[in-house]
Amino acid sequence: VAAQNCRKRKLNAILNLEEDVCNLQTQKESLKKEHSQCSRSISQMKQKLNNLYQDIFSRLRDDQGRPVNPCHYVIHCSSEDTVLIIPKHLAKAEEKQDSKKDAAN
Repeated sequence: VAAQNCRKRKLNAILNLEEDVCNLQTQKESLKKEHSQCSRSISQMKQKLNNLYQDIFSRLRDDQGRPVNPCHYVIHCSSEDTVLIIPKHLAKAEEKQDSKKDAAN
């Protein structure tokens, strides 16, 4: 009887583990779909942002009325909700300062 009970417990444990595996496989597939959807969403947002960036720079002009070169300038959004067009070298310097501040905190 003890051996029979042991086998029954073992069988129940195996059945529970098989059920867990099945549930985890279902969850994995669901997460894969969600990841795929998020990746597509991110790609679409990046494309929209790139289009907006190009549109903004196509409309910008310097003091002499010449187009602003996006290779030399970047759009900078500050924490005070202001948007500036600044030279890339200044943006890189500011990123370094922000990184140092984040590392210090």
